[in-house]
Amino acid sequence: METYKTLEDRFARISSIEDAVGILQWDAETLMPEGAADSRSNQLATLKGIAHELLTAPDTGDLLDQAGQDSDQLDDWQRANLREMRRVYLHAAAVPADLVEASSRAVSRAELVWREARQNGDFALLLPHLSQVLALQRQIGQAKGEALGLSPYDALLDSYDPGLRQAAIDPLFAELGAELPDLIQGAQERQKGFPAIQPLNGPFPVDDQRRIGEQLMQAVGFDFNRGRLDVSLHPFCGGSTGDVRITTRYDEANFMSALMGVLHETGHALYEQGRPEDWHRQPVGLARGMSLHESQSLLIEMQACRSWEFVTYLAPLVRETFQGEGLAWSPENLHRILTRVEPGFIRVDADEITYPAHILVRYQLEKALIAGVLQIDDLPLAFNEEIRKLLGLSVPNDSLGCLQDIHWPGGAWGYFPTYTLGAMTAAQLFEAACHADSSILPGLTSGDFGPLRGWLRSNVHSKGSSVTTDELLMGATGRPLSADVFRTHLRERYLAR
Repeated sequence: METYKTLEDRFARISSIEDAVGILQWDAETLMPEGAADSRSNQLATLKGIAHELLTAPDTGDLLDQAGQDSDQLDDWQRANLREMRRVYLHAAAVPADLVEASSRAVSRAELVWREARQNGDFALLLPHLSQVLALQRQIGQAKGEALGLSPYDALLDSYDPGLRQAAIDPLFAELGAELPDLIQGAQERQKGFPAIQPLNGPFPVDDQRRIGEQLMQAVGFDFNRGRLDVSLHPFCGGSTGDVRITTRYDEANFMSALMGVLHETGHALYEQGRPEDWHRQPVGLARGMSLHESQSLLIEMQACRSWEFVTYLAPLVRETFQGEGLAWSPENLHRILTRVEPGFIRVDADEITYPAHILVRYQLEKALIAGVLQIDDLPLAFNEEIRKLLGLSVPNDSLGCLQDIHWPGGAWGYFPTYTLGAMTAAQLFEAACHADSSILPGLTSGDFGPLRGWLRSNVHSKGSSVTTDELLMGATGRPLSADVFRTHLRERYLAR
């Protein structure tokens, strides 16, 4: 027991360092002056290096082995914590400290250059920095793969979603990908029979957009005593334990994009704010992988907040906020706007049916880049060709193509598939929640997220990482993850007459 307590103390210190990193990274994306970039890069690299040294100290492996021998003295949460400690340790111990710091510095530089490159559609500007990030990610994937007995890409996947493998993703994505063209075509044909969408004419002042965004965050359940809303180039949820920071980006010609971004990130924030408080500074108290994390954001944004029930609550709020008049502000028109299916270039603005196509493209490309089958110089052309094949679009510039996402320059290789896996998980969880509590859907008509939030707290958030993703899904929904519920949801929402 004493050995286990030593490990708890060590992981608590690591958690505090990681929280500091989270705030510094949030600041770099929101408020930091450009001239501080080099200093911030060094700060982040140093802190990540310290955390890595603490985690991979020479005695950590021995402590884990000793605690494992004495595990009969631990309760269920402690044993689960020990399991998660070992998983985190194995990932970290596989990667030398100098590689961790080199990757951190490369990512910090690439993220800053990406902002300019994206704005100007200049892939050549980012290319040398992205090449360095990719080379380091290959090294990390190789090192982890050798330690864990995995391929480099599976090792990277495992970093974001414990236990996730290409062998599980490929059939799910193949099944969904085979149906996407018919779903897209069918939804667009069905839309032709609807009244024409009435445009919402702006401008929509940013202050008003922020105010209604915060109002809806409160309705969903965001705790502003432990978090805040800010602006960044790419919306995200970050910050630290007990201080959850979310961001959005505003367009005075289109308030829906920012509003849906806020609701999406609020779903992430609810998960973070709902994690088990007694285990906040331990691995077992962390969210259980990014597929589940993405399920929480997509459950709020897509399943709940694009439902007819929620739109009947939303319509009078936005009409009052923006002083709208006429049929354009009716629930029927707003619902058509929020469920319109139209292939577009930007992933984060994509509708629910075409969004998975964006992920399938990125998944195939990043697998090929990590394996060395695709060279980084050829990424723009390869990206554009895959978008043409899946969505029938000709990408006019790299800002609307391979430069639109921060994930690759940010070092998040193996992250993209969790978005669509998250959409599948969201559909499965929302179906189970509505079956378990018949008050959830009626509650959305009055902006009452209490029943839904309570079910998620009980069945997802409070579990932390005490169980595996598969175990959590089985407990909450009675079945393992499949594409069936998601595909049924898409057909019912977009194809039903």
